Amino acid sequence: MSHSQHTEPKRSHEPIFWGLFGAGGMLTAFLTPVMVLVTGILVPLGLMSPEALSYERIHDFATTWYGAAVLFVLIALPLWHTLHRIYHGLHDIGIHRGRDIQQVVSYGFAFAVSVFVFTLLLQMF
Repeated sequence: MSHSQHTEPKRSHEPIFWGLFGAGGMLTAFLTPVMVLVTGILVPLGLMSPEALSYERIHDFATTWYGAAVLFVLIALPLWHTLHRIYHGLHDIGIHRGRDIQQVVSYGFAFAVSVFVFTLLLQMF
């Protein structure tokens, strides 16, 4: 085939995983400091009522459609971020064998846990 002929670019699933990685990383970067502030400083110092984070209150929130959606996003996206980072971290430290297996295990685990969390949240209704 000559260079002048047009060839279709090879399709890749990487943009999907990079998107989930980026969304999970952004969510983690924004929410981790807030969670540390609330649970590590405000509540222990008495500046925020512990009742705000009571089981009953969180349960009431989680059993609404929007609460379940928020919880799903808060669990699934950071998980995808973490497993994408682990997958690429293995490559960075020189573990190149079984690339396809590493990919299936990393992304497969993130997918399985996401489906599990989704199922659990649906059962709360």
